[in-house]
Parts: sequence; structure tokens; C-alpha cells
Amino acid sequence: MGGGRSALRVCADHRGGINWLSLSPDGQRLLTGSEDGTARLWSTADGQCCALLQGHESYVTFCQLEDEAAFTCSADCTIRRWDVLTGQCLQVYRGHTSIVNRILVANNQLFSSSYDRTARVWSVDEGQMCQEFRGHRNCVLTLAYSVPWDLPGASCVEEAVAGGLLVTGSTDGTAKVWQVASGCCHQTLRGHTGAVLCLVLDAPGHTAFTGSTDATIRAWDILSGEQLRVFREHQGSVICLELVNRLVYSGSADKTVKCWLADTGERVRTFTAHRRSVSALKYHAGTLFTGSGDACARAFDAQSGELRRVFRGHAFIINCLQVHGQVLYTASHDGALRLWDVRGLRGTPPPTRSLSRLFSNKGCRRTAPRRHPQPHEAGSLLLRGRDFTEATEIGCFGKLSSRGPWGELKYTACELKVLLCPLVLQTESQLLFGAWDSRNPGQRAASHTGLGGLGGDLWVRCRVMASVTGAVSGRGRGQGERKPLFSLCR
Repeated sequence: MGGGRSALRVCADHRGGINWLSLSPDGQRLLTGSEDGTARLWSTADGQCCALLQGHESYVTFCQLEDEAAFTCSADCTIRRWDVLTGQCLQVYRGHTSIVNRILVANNQLFSSSYDRTARVWSVDEGQMCQEFRGHRNCVLTLAYSVPWDLPGASCVEEAVAGGLLVTGSTDGTAKVWQVASGCCHQTLRGHTGAVLCLVLDAPGHTAFTGSTDATIRAWDILSGEQLRVFREHQGSVICLELVNRLVYSGSADKTVKCWLADTGERVRTFTAHRRSVSALKYHAGTLFTGSGDACARAFDAQSGELRRVFRGHAFIINCLQVHGQVLYTASHDGALRLWDVRGLRGTPPPTRSLSRLFSNKGCRRTAPRRHPQPHEAGSLLLRGRDFTEATEIGCFGKLSSRGPWGELKYTACELKVLLCPLVLQTESQLLFGAWDSRNPGQRAASHTGLGGLGGDLWVRCRVMASVTGAVSGRGRGQGERKPLFSLCR
């Protein structure tokens, strides 16, 4: 099945993978955040780079674009606010002590979540932290905010929710509901047996939906903390969620998307055809768009589940999707942002073939597709990763830095850093993590234990190859079976 109807301009000039993509509310600009430590603003009208946002000292993990300001967060533990017209950095928010995972700008407040096991709220204009939300036992991944007027005004909760409620999901297997005004934990949502990877909020119904590595989705009353429903049919980690018109769409490591009735938990549809994990979802005008670890985006008729189009062109996993008008934007770990024509999806057969064009920030001329290093070229790195819980391969990247559900990898000279995020470990578990020189299997190069509780760093000095193995063990049960996790090859 082919791609979009005609070639559209694609804005890409990053030197590393794109981790997130944000569209301004007025649809005039795009913001991309990258592994190369920069963010870029692009005009949706002509494909030109409007501004290069430089200042972060490590890769950009997430970004959000408003009409007048851009916000980025980074592994350098900071958040930055930028002027969208000049590209000037207006504010640096400092306080987190580890990687900042997510940010959310709402109700003139800036919310953030971090590997330091906290979430925080900041004054947007002054750059000062207003509250710190501390209570999770592991890194905080995802967050959502409910403004005060979306919540019922019953006297018993009116004072508690006067500043709104923040909902956070963590690798400790819980979600928490926080009173923004006081910083107190309002409820702890317990029930998942794995890390909470994603969440969406039905604010008018004061209901949160959480997706986890335990392969379930759970619905919660955020005022009472009651678990309302469990959605159980996935066979792999639930990676992303979308809530539209009382329907919950879930993308999973089992290579499917499922559609559920939000009010009952009944599954009404399954979308197949993906060859790898589903990494991104976006519903738009009756069409469900998906991004996958197989480097393809797909368009399904949301009503019938019929696959309408496949968008091929990326080299690696698609991390984020946006749709505006008749254009689909896809951002990938290959460093490219591609634009696809999505006209005719609701009734006309898809065209036979179409690829997007690649444009740099120097203009809109057509350029040759970038050549990615092969695994054994000088300076390249091959990563073969496996999800700890499902032992499924998550991808191969010819990149100098790579990230995945297991954590992230950084390579410089002959030194290799693996920052392991224990998304898939039980709260009571430990991970035994070691590396060996593959030319001398009996020689251990490095090891690190106890990552199940806090996460941690592993440095490996390797000249040619290293293979990394690990084992999970629970308290009192001894060492678990040692299995290969991933291999690294220069």
C-alpha cells in the first residue's frame, strides 16, 4: 500500500533523532526536540526553519509549543522557555536533579516530571518553583492536569481542588493525584503490577485512564481514588493512549491498537498490520493515525478498522505524530520530520506510491535523503534491544545515541554509557546488569546491580564489541535466569 497522494515539504535538519513534535494551537508553527540537544521551530506554510533553539547541554526529551512561547525539557535537568519570533531563551527553570521526562503548560502554569522521582509546578513568567510533588518511589514519566472548573464543586472537595489536580504516572507502578495548590497527595491509584507508561484524563468526568507494562489499562476516579474498570486484552505493554468521543484508543507492544468504550471497558475494535510495537497515536476527523517501531505510519478508518494507507520513508521508529488540516507530520528517531498528504482517506482509494521530500533549514530545495551509517562503519553503533518483560526485539539503530523502553544509551570514543530506566521491573525487584568483552567471554567489563529501585548508570569500556546481559530477581528468591538484553557493536 502506498504513501500520501503527493510529495509535501518535510522540514528536517537535526543531527540526531527527534524525540518529540509539537504543533502550535494556531497551526502556524511546529517545534521539534532532538537528541542533538537542540529544538527547531518550523513554519507550516513554507517549510522554512524559523529559529534554532540552542542552549541545552544534553538531548531534548520533550517539547510543547504555544502561540507565543516554546517550552523544552532536557536530560540536562532543566526546562527552557523560548521566544517563538526570535528564538531567544527567555527563562531557564532549574531544580530537578535528573532527566526531565515531560512538561505540560496549562492554566498559566508549567508542570514537569523527572527521573528524580518528583513532579514540580513552576511560575511560567518568574521561573520559580511553586510546588514540589514528592512521594513516588521511582521515576515519574507522564502527567496530566485538570483545571479547577472542570471538577465538581461539592463542599467536601471544593477546597482541596481549588488549584486543580495533577495526575502523575511512575515506574513504581502507581499513579498519584496531587492538589496543586497545597502540594499534598490527594490519592494514590494502586492496582497496576508494572510501570505506568501513559495516561489520559477525562477532566469533566474526573476519570483518569492509565496504561502500563502489565498490559492493562485502568480507569480511576481521581477524586475518590477508586479503580473503576480494567481493560485486559492486550498481550504486551501499553505504550500510548488517546481518548476521543468516549472511546479509548491504546497502542501496545503487542503490535496492535485497540479501541474501547470508556464507560464500560468493552473492546469494540482491534487495529492490526503493524510489524512492531505501536509507539504513537493520533485521532483526526474519523481517521486513526499510528506510528510504529517498524518505521511506518498508518491511517485506519476509525469506524471500520480498515487500513487505508501506509506511509513509508522513515528509517527508524516513529516517536510522535501530529495532524493539521490535510497534512500528517511524523517525527522519527532517524532525525527526519516528514509531511504527508492525507487527502482522500475517507473515500478514495490510496495512490500507489508517494514519498515525502526532505528540506533543510537553509531553504526549501529538494535534497537527497540522508545516508545512515551502517552497523560496522567507523563511528557507528548497532543496538539490538529486548523488552525485559516480553523478550521482544525493539529495534536496531545505526546511531551514536539510542533510546528505547529499556532506557538510553550514549557512546563517545571508546566509552559506552547505558542509563537504564527500569520501566518493566516490579517495585520489589532488582536487576543484575553486566557487560562482557565479546572477544573474551569470560572477562567481565563492568556490572551494576540494584537498578530495580532507583535506576542507574553503567559505564562500559569496550574497544570492538560488548554484549550485555541481565537477570531479574525478587527479594528472597535469589538470582533469576540470566538472559541477553541487548548487544552493542562498533
